[in-house]
Order: sequence, then structure tokens, then C-alpha cells
Amino acid sequence: MWQHIEFANPEFFWLLLLLPVAIIWSFFKRKREIPSLKMSSLNGFSHTSLLPKLKPLLFVLRVLALALVITALARPQTEDISTRTKTTKGIDIVMAIDVSSSMLARDLKPNRLVALKEVAADFIEKRPNDRIGLVAYAGESYTKTPITSDKSIVLNALRGISYGELEDGTAIGMGLATSVNRLKESKAISKVIILLTDGVNNSGFIEPQTAADLAVEYNIKTYTIGLGTNGNALTPIAYNRDGTFRYGMRQVEIDEELLKDIALLTGGTYFRATDNEKLEEIYEEINKLEKTEIEEFKYYKYEEKFRPLVFLAGALLLMEWVLRSTVFRSSI
Repeated sequence: MWQHIEFANPEFFWLLLLLPVAIIWSFFKRKREIPSLKMSSLNGFSHTSLLPKLKPLLFVLRVLALALVITALARPQTEDISTRTKTTKGIDIVMAIDVSSSMLARDLKPNRLVALKEVAADFIEKRPNDRIGLVAYAGESYTKTPITSDKSIVLNALRGISYGELEDGTAIGMGLATSVNRLKESKAISKVIILLTDGVNNSGFIEPQTAADLAVEYNIKTYTIGLGTNGNALTPIAYNRDGTFRYGMRQVEIDEELLKDIALLTGGTYFRATDNEKLEEIYEEINKLEKTEIEEFKYYKYEEKFRPLVFLAGALLLMEWVLRSTVFRSSI
């Protein structure tokens, strides 16, 4: 009950300094009031009553009552704080992920696609107040998950993304256009596409420039990421007889100029991820750039605790009056 007590008017505790003064004054006053008689011997006198010696108990009760009243005036109280948050500016985000065969290259560990999925999952978990959707594209594109606030759905869909779902190729324009289509009806204050690819546009019937113009029309910002090391990378080049990939060194080709143009046109930023650490830094940077505004409301509830002190002080004063009127009446 008395844990975490705060006092609304602590300045009243200065009155406690009067109590030592009152005690000293009472001591000297009592000493002057008691008459003294000097005798050479007490032989022959019967044992005197203890009541006069216990009389100071009345003053102790009064001092304790006064201390309790002063403490009550300081208004002890407990504080209960409850909070409620309200998202004032939510963000709708679509992550467009390249799932072409080149995403199995091993310049990122264990390969580009797995590294991306791990970093993207961490990014999604850090956006609890936003709606997120997924688009997968290779030679064509499709919506893996429409924008939703249910992060478990998005994360499960992200884990399920793999090579082989689509015809091979890199249709950047198709991936971007599908992402725009998912966001064009959104009522969110901010709409964002994170477009990732490790290649050059070589498929699809929608040009990347056309898709970028659509993003501008619907006020959709696009962050573009070029994924792949500088130079050569161990990349699938053919199939073995058992259906597995045969790997070989291949030149990393990313149309950086195209990705820069898309980002610049839509108000976003282009990033280049050459390793796992750089990919993590890029998503962390995007996380910092796109902030959801959250308004927090705090409610304070105070519970006053002075009443028990007042009742106890009253009980002590009543006890003093009863003792003074009964037990100590003859000795006063």
C-alpha cells in the first residue's frame, strides 16, 4: 500500500522542524512545574505511584498525532500511469523481390536470396505499425502477399519465396508495375516500394520507365537496391543431370543507371549491396528514413493516501484525551 509513495505538497515537511522545539520546550516547562523538596532521608515514606512518571506519555501521543497531521498535509499519494499509442501517419510498403536464378549466386552467404530473406524479415519485424506486402518477380511478376498489418502472414510468405516459382529472367518493369498496382488504392499518408534486383531488365512487357512514371502518378516513393558484389560471382550457369545447378564464375551485371533513375524520379534513393553486412545497413537506413509518426497519450491516476494518517492522528488525540480524563486525572 505504501510503496512508491509520492508527496504532492512536500513543503509541509518543514513543519516537522517545530517538533524538536516543542519537545525541548515541554521538557523545561515540566521541569519548572514540578516542585522540589530536599530531605535528608526518605525512610518512612511509602512507595509513590507510577502515574506521575508516565504522564509524559500524553505529550508523546500529542506529538505523534501532530507528526501524522503534518505528513497528511504533505498529501502522500500513489501514481498510476497508463499509456495509449495512436499511429498518426502510417506507411504502406511493398517489397519487390527478384527471384531469378542469379539470386542463387553465392557472393552473399549462403546465397543472395537467402541473405535477402533474412534481412527483409528483420526489417518487417521492426515495422510493427505499418502495412507491408510482397511482390515476387523474375521473367514475370505476381503478388505474393497484398499489403497487410498482419506481420505473421508477411513473414510466412517471405519464407516461402524461392527460385522456380516463375519463368526465369529479370522483368524489373513488371515487378515495379505490380508493386504500384498494389499501392495505388492505398489511403496511407506515405506509400513506399523497395525494389531489389541483381541483374538487368531483360523480360516482361512493361518498361521500367513506364512503371516508374506510374509510381510518380500515384505518389509512390521507390527505393532501389542493386544486389551483388563487384566483379565476378559464383552463379548458376547450367543444370546437372540430377536437376541441381552447376555453378561457375560470371560477371555481375546490374543496371545501376536504371535503378538510380527510378529512385531519383520517384523521390527515393538507390543503394548498392555488395555483401551481407552492406545489405543489412541498407535496410536499416531505409528503416530510419521512413518513420511512422506515433502519438502517445499518457493517463495519470492519483490515489490519495492521507486519510489513514488523519484517522490515526485522531485516534491518538482521542486516546490522549481519554487518558487525561481518566487515568491521569488525579495526577494533573
